[in-house]
Amino acid sequence: MTQTPTAHTPAQGKARARFTVPAAHPMVTVLGSGDSLLRVIEKAFPAVDIHVRGNEISAVGDAPEVALVQRLFDEMMLVLRTGQPMTEDAVERSIAMLRASENGKDDVQETPAEVLTQNILSSRGRTIRPKTLNQKRYVDAIDKHTIVFGIGPAGTGKTYLAMAKAVQALQSKQVNRIILTRPAVEAGERLGFLPGTLYEKIDPYLRPLYDALHDMLDPDSIPRLMAAGTIEVAPLAYMRGRTLNDAFIILDEAQNTSPEQMKMFLTRLGFDSKIVITGDVTQVDLPDGTKSGLRQVQEILDGVEDVHFSRLSSQDVVRHKLVGRIVDAYEQYDSEHGTQNGSHRSRGRSGHKGK
Repeated sequence: MTQTPTAHTPAQGKARARFTVPAAHPMVTVLGSGDSLLRVIEKAFPAVDIHVRGNEISAVGDAPEVALVQRLFDEMMLVLRTGQPMTEDAVERSIAMLRASENGKDDVQETPAEVLTQNILSSRGRTIRPKTLNQKRYVDAIDKHTIVFGIGPAGTGKTYLAMAKAVQALQSKQVNRIILTRPAVEAGERLGFLPGTLYEKIDPYLRPLYDALHDMLDPDSIPRLMAAGTIEVAPLAYMRGRTLNDAFIILDEAQNTSPEQMKMFLTRLGFDSKIVITGDVTQVDLPDGTKSGLRQVQEILDGVEDVHFSRLSSQDVVRHKLVGRIVDAYEQYDSEHGTQNGSHRSRGRSGHKGK
């Protein structure tokens, strides 16, 4: 995008910027269908007057806000040049990243374009990418560290992005197999009491992992890969006593592990392997009096070399916008009322609060 120098109007104390969109990019890709993207920008910058004439966009308002609008259109053009379309969600997240950088609220070195154009995995015509700054940093941490914890509320992409990195590692031959596991809390891990084969028994607890695999691999290949042991999906109880070499291992719903289970799992790490552990410490389903291994391990492994904790928040929720607001509302209620998930924190037999 070519720009004219910002011109100031001293009498009014306003700044002006003008952007020219190259002919190679139709205006609909910049403004959105029915000007949907433009409306998002106008709503985010109510004090800035934005006008469009032909392939030129002008902005008039307070200098700091006009500068942000100018940066936003620059970032949008960088994304569009990669062939990736801009969406309303992407524009909103770009604005949030730019404002965080401007206000000094975050040590932001990455630009919105760098975040939104980082490809992790392409499968069946769709590409999996991080959508927020914290998601990008989480993905980068998986590349850099042997053990990574992804901690955050539902809908932040913790498990999905870890699965995408696992499939990427398998396809690029960085590892020879993927191991996916969850604690089967609802069954008390006593799976022998459930009818059917092993896979029938574990299916209800591991279905979300299967669903993610189906998004990332040819569904017809999954049974073959599982039969060959290239992909293994099993309850956490089946990890005991093993050493896992040359594997990408994901422990999901880790907030439902006990401290003993967490230690057992972490010590399964073998050579040339990588572990990603995901969980939401606000959604613990363990029996009263049982501590969460995910909560405890943050204190135990804090500062240990090659172990990284990535923390995501409601701002990283990539489901319906209302999900992020629900998460925030629960956090505020719990903070004000001393509750957990809207309910009074239960006490174990020992009388200690929490899990």
